[in-house]
Amino acid sequence: ECRSVPSKILGRSVPYCVLLPPSYDSEKTRRDPVLYFLHGLGENEQFLLNSGGWDLIQDLWDQKRIGEFLIATPAAGRTFYVNSRDGRVRYEDFFVKEFLPFVESHYRIRADRAHRGITGVSMGGYGALRFAFRYPQLFGSVSAHSAALIANLPRIQMPGTQENAISFVLGGAFGNPFDPAFWKRNSPFTIVRERPRPVGMRIYFDCGTEDDYGFNAGAQAFHELLAVRGIPHEFHLYPGGHNEVYFAQHLPASLEFQSRAFGLSPAK
Repeated sequence: ECRSVPSKILGRSVPYCVLLPPSYDSEKTRRDPVLYFLHGLGENEQFLLNSGGWDLIQDLWDQKRIGEFLIATPAAGRTFYVNSRDGRVRYEDFFVKEFLPFVESHYRIRADRAHRGITGVSMGGYGALRFAFRYPQLFGSVSAHSAALIANLPRIQMPGTQENAISFVLGGAFGNPFDPAFWKRNSPFTIVRERPRPVGMRIYFDCGTEDDYGFNAGAQAFHELLAVRGIPHEFHLYPGGHNEVYFAQHLPASLEFQSRAFGLSPAK
């Protein structure tokens, strides 16, 4: 289903898609877990439909490799899933205060932490990790592919054009001109360092060793940070770049991970 949710916080309707599991229409009394899927920069709520991800998920259901759960994807533009530096686009507030309650009141969902997961690719991977560690009371599991993780921004004086370029790439959410302090404050690295360890959260993330943006270095650094903090997680670096081929190759692994986290598949 692709519809839209009205948002008072954003002052407009936000498109979203929900993939319903095979038995959803026939078993009217059952409630299923929900996985929130966050798309990458330049994509929209139909990413799974347009990229072939939907067919892949159908195959996983048909092959009984994953249990039945809903997958909900909201449109996020270039927001990076944060409340913007200028305060005009409060996407984080929309997602937590409006989108989650809307989805979980309009669909038959087991609305508790153990049955609520979050995942994403690229910008969406950044958003998924950030939401999970920022709101550990909401999410029992998180996964990410090629997350936009940058351990340390380059310390260079940027001329105007380069500054504008980085503001454009990062969606303008972090200020225009780009505000490194605001980026750092919102970073999953900062959240993990400053907050208590999440209890009982299942964590999976991977990245390509030839990631076009160098996010593999950020992923490695994030893995090391979690290890130092004693936070259990599953992390992989696989051959590949930052593209749909890589995502399609590894999406089944994270969906199987989420299925196990929901208690729907045997633990590995």
